[in-house]
Order: sequence, then structure tokens, then C-alpha cells
Amino acid sequence: MTIIPLSSLPAVNATLNAVCTFFLLIGFAFIRNGKIRWHRAAMLCAFFCSITFLGFYVYFHVHAGLIRFGGQGWIRPVYFTLLISHTILAITTLPLVIITLAYALSERFSSHRRIAHWTYPIWLYVSVTGVIVYWLLYIAYTPIGAPAVSQIGLPLLHALL
Repeated sequence: MTIIPLSSLPAVNATLNAVCTFFLLIGFAFIRNGKIRWHRAAMLCAFFCSITFLGFYVYFHVHAGLIRFGGQGWIRPVYFTLLISHTILAITTLPLVIITLAYALSERFSSHRRIAHWTYPIWLYVSVTGVIVYWLLYIAYTPIGAPAVSQIGLPLLHALL
């Protein structure tokens, strides 16, 4: 059985967001240079990172509950503005990404390009701000209610490995 500390999942999720950002950026560069197969591979990797993130995110919050931001003063409105925009756009990203991917996989490239024009910058924003939210919540300031280091089995991770 694979064991991972519950307290490590936020860092894993931030890493998944950072890796997703990398794949989004190189995927964009590939398509701009006409490298369609490389673009497809990069975007599928970005999608895999995002779906894996979503699974771990849900698992973490089901088991850890609500984690509150510990920063005080001027940073609080900055953090919550970032968090709110990140959260709203993250919710809209999932259907946009699925539709964009479906158009590409069904070779409806005209529709794919039209929606990707909106999907890409939103997805990129969500991936980048996900790392920033993690950094503010867990690194720059002490979170309130974060789980202590404890070993929690992840059957999903075990199944993947």
C-alpha cells in the first residue's frame, strides 16, 4: 500500500499546478510553431496534471476540512481577491477544458481553436494562481487548521502506481 502524508498533498497539488503551467506554455509554443503532435502531447499532459490535481484536491479537503489563511493586515484582501478569482475561474475551467479537448480529439479544429482562444488564458491563470495561493497559504504565512504530518493511505495513488 502506498502511503503519503495528508499534509504533503498541498505541496503535491502546487507541484501539479506548476507542471501543468509548464505543459500549457510549451503546448502553446508548439502549436505556434506548427508542431501539432507535440502540442497534443503537451496539452494532454497538462490535462492529466489538472485531473490528478482535482482528485488530490478533493481527497485532501474531504479529509482535512477547511484550511484558513493565517496572514494579517494588507495581505488578507490581496489573498482573498486572488483566491476568489482563482476559484471562480477554476470552476469554469473544467468544462472549458473538456469541451476544448473534445473538439480537438474529434478533429473539429475550427471549433477547437475558437474555444481554445478563451480556455488557454483562463487555464493558465488558474494554474499560475494555484501555485501563488499555495505559497501564500502554506509557505509565506502559517495556515490555520492545516493537518499535522500523519500517514494517510491513498488507494487512488496506489492504483495509479
